[in-house]
This record gives sequence, structure tokens and C-alpha cells, in this order.
Amino acid sequence: MRIDEYLETLPTNLINGEDAHLSEKSLLEIFKLVDLQQDDVFYHLGCSNEKSIKIAIEEFGVQKAVGIDNNQRKIEDARKNLGEENKNGKLICSNIEESDFSDASVILFWFADEKIINTMMKKFKELKTGTKIITIWGPLPNCLPDEVDFPYVVNKTPFKKANSMQEQLLSIFKVKCVDFVTAWEFAERYTKAIGDPAIKNDRFLTIIQTLIIWLNAKKLGVACGDEIPESIQTYISIMKMNFDIDFSHMLDE
Repeated sequence: MRIDEYLETLPTNLINGEDAHLSEKSLLEIFKLVDLQQDDVFYHLGCSNEKSIKIAIEEFGVQKAVGIDNNQRKIEDARKNLGEENKNGKLICSNIEESDFSDASVILFWFADEKIINTMMKKFKELKTGTKIITIWGPLPNCLPDEVDFPYVVNKTPFKKANSMQEQLLSIFKVKCVDFVTAWEFAERYTKAIGDPAIKNDRFLTIIQTLIIWLNAKKLGVACGDEIPESIQTYISIMKMNFDIDFSHMLDE
């Protein structure tokens, strides 16, 4: 089957990040990237659990940390785990599109649904100057990142407009063109950031992400060289022969 058809067979909550929890290590890396301070007001939109709220309060001493998620069961569990001693922490059961986070100075936002992203972009543009919005994998639509420690990307308000997808992509990878080594390195970073340390199929996921990165770079005209690297050809063949996942159509697009 084609890679896009394969991805459609996976659970929606896995694809959009709902059940792909960031580890404590990843959260610490994110908070250090945005230089989280005691005077910050932190929001995690789509928090799923209390982990980011607890770390923001206990490790970085923020004046306020709020997690918002529309899953009532997860929010109830998160409240129990957060504990009453964390007075500066709050967990809210609500749709993020309907939530008020106008006092935020730092926001963690990890969604793949275009409808949600487009709705939230309107709200983000109304935030106070200098508000930092952290995304995973890519920046906000049509925006150039202010800071990148891939797969963590930071956009600050007011947003910097990207003139093209090519400019946006290269600003993330900080290279003049994308070769196999770059694609593999960044795919591996992403897999390690969102994966369980005990996961057994991380190499499989890294290969898929590597192919997607390089093939999209080729489609945008920012892959290094005109030829398809031997490593890319090999992994496309492996995916087809061993897993019946076909990437070949992406070469023709």
C-alpha cells in the first residue's frame, strides 16, 4: 500500500500526538530551549496528563502553569497526580479552541489537525508580543521559526512570515539543502523525542520519517543533488519488499 494509505490505518490519536506522550527528558529540553522563568505563565494545550505542568512548577518555578485537554478522564487522573501542594498548577477539561489563554507567555501546542491549527492561529495572533509557542516537528503554518532544537520549534509573536515552504523547511534544518544524513539525523531526533525508551520499532519509525523528510525535500526542490541517494533507494525497496509500504509515488509527484 502507499505510505499515505498506511498512515491512514494507524490510530488517529497516535498520528495527531494525542497518545504520544513527551518524556520528562523531552519536556526539560523544551523548557530549557524557551528559557522558562519564574515570571512565565505556561499553558500546555492538549496536555493529556499533568507531567508538563508539574515540571514547569517544581523544576522552573513558574508563577502559573495550566494544562487543557478535552478528555475528562485524563484530566481527572492528572489532577490527582498533580496533587494539592502544587497551588500554581491548574488542569482544565475543555476544547482548546474555546479556551482562554490570553495571559500566556509560553505555550506548548502539538496538534496535526489542520482545522484545529487554523482556528488556533487566529487566537495565537492575538497574544501579547513575545509569547513563545512551542510545536513539535514543524513551525506554525507559513511562519519562520525563531528558535529550533529539532524536533522542538519555537515561534514568537508577532510571527515571522515565511515566503515559501522551501524557506520554512531549510530554516528548520539549518542547511542549504537536505541530504540523506540530514534526513536520518532529524528523523532519529524526532523518534527519540516522542518515543518510549523501551520501544522496539524505533528504527522502523526512523526509516519512515527519513524517507518522508527526504522525499518532501525533493518535491520542494531543496534536496541535495539531482540523483536519488543509494541509501534512500535501499530503504524504499526494504519498505516495499518487507512491509508492503510503497513510497515510489512520492518520487513521481
